[in-house]
Amino acid sequence: MSDESYVFEGPAGGVPDPHDNNPPLSISELSFALKRTLEERFGHVRLRGEISKVNRHASGHVYLTLKDDRSSIDGVVWKGVVRGLQVQPETGLEVIVTGKITSYPARSSYQIVIDSMEPAGAGALLAQLERLKAKLHGEGLFEPGRKRPIPAFPAVVGVITSPTGAVIRDILHRIAERWPCRVIVWPCVVQGDAAAAQVAAAVRGFDAMTPGGPIPRPDVVIVARGGGSVEDLWAFNDEALARAVAEAGIPIISAVGHETDTTLIDFVSDRRAPTPTGAAEMATPVLADLKAAVADMERRLFRCGSRVLEDRRTRLRAAARGLPARPEDLIALAQQRLDHASSRLSSGLTRNAAIHERELVRAASRLTPGLLMRPIRHQAERLGSLDARMAGALGRVIPREADRLGRISRLYESLNPDGPLKRGFARVHAEDGALVRSAAALQSGQPVRLVFEDGDRQAVVDGASAPPPPRKAKPAAKADQGDLF
Repeated sequence: MSDESYVFEGPAGGVPDPHDNNPPLSISELSFALKRTLEERFGHVRLRGEISKVNRHASGHVYLTLKDDRSSIDGVVWKGVVRGLQVQPETGLEVIVTGKITSYPARSSYQIVIDSMEPAGAGALLAQLERLKAKLHGEGLFEPGRKRPIPAFPAVVGVITSPTGAVIRDILHRIAERWPCRVIVWPCVVQGDAAAAQVAAAVRGFDAMTPGGPIPRPDVVIVARGGGSVEDLWAFNDEALARAVAEAGIPIISAVGHETDTTLIDFVSDRRAPTPTGAAEMATPVLADLKAAVADMERRLFRCGSRVLEDRRTRLRAAARGLPARPEDLIALAQQRLDHASSRLSSGLTRNAAIHERELVRAASRLTPGLLMRPIRHQAERLGSLDARMAGALGRVIPREADRLGRISRLYESLNPDGPLKRGFARVHAEDGALVRSAAALQSGQPVRLVFEDGDRQAVVDGASAPPPPRKAKPAAKADQGDLF
């Protein structure tokens, strides 16, 4: 407290009792005393924080909130200072501000009156959000091609929001006045640490419903919440919630915050609505407009049908004017032509049969037996000539082939290994059946098989090889006896 003296009012509004050592203060006295103390103690401060909840008043003043990871402080920029700021206040911007701390006695809160503002970088929350957006965008969750169309005439609409508050009332009222359908509300908190998990569970719960079950499966789902600061809407920037919305099989409309508020599920949902009421308008058609459109089409169809009938009626009248008065006159000429044609039919058939009869007789006169026998005789002569030529060829070929066959037979007989057996020779085979061609190939005591003309016998080689037979001595030349003569 400062040493400044105060004048206190007594119980009856007069001068306080001098004998009271602890006179009571009024609320205003205390509030203004605190205000002066704050302004004297913190008359010049520099703060660094992230801007959130910017409110530009119609008077030109700007009200905002500065925060860090644990605390926040309200701030005000007077109209005359706003234009001279180095950077204009925006939600999510991290800034360094200079000003003085004061209080607002009407609400017993303190705030900073900002004289200057300079940028200090992007806020931590928005930086984290940008990294997450880049990650999901790289995975293709923001691609327009994967977004599902909103059904034109939904029978069941699901709403995920807080059961208390103006949002659900606005949605229900807007749907009720536009389209008669069933609305299923999945209640959950939409702010705080538990909000993201509850909203994600609601999305998966709606998606898990089966058509024809006890609770009908919605044709479209609205995720809705009213406006607020970045911190209030931060639950809808959760990665798990964004993936649950992207994986859902039901078309989802995101209606979180006001038109200027943007959250992560706005990018992964199938449609983004500027407000919860706008989401209700996106999800449902207007029944009155549909009825009016159907009635208009019905009127147009009736008018078109009437014009077609009138046109056909006019053309029929025009054609009828060219017809005779009596229907019998239309077919009288055709009946007369039919009578003439039928009268000529009998004679025409008779003449046609006579013409064909004459043609048949003329053709039959040319068909004689000699005409048929001529090609037969020609073919018989040709066949006889071929027989004679074939007999001559066979007479030359058969002796030649018979002589060739005889030569082959004689060659076979000369090469037959059994031929020498008929002349008294025998073949010697070893025990394994191989033909023995030399005496040197046999050992003493070795069994052999002798093959004769009329059979074979087993034998054993006995003794050494026999000496070669002696050669006959050449006769001595007769002594020359001389010549007797």
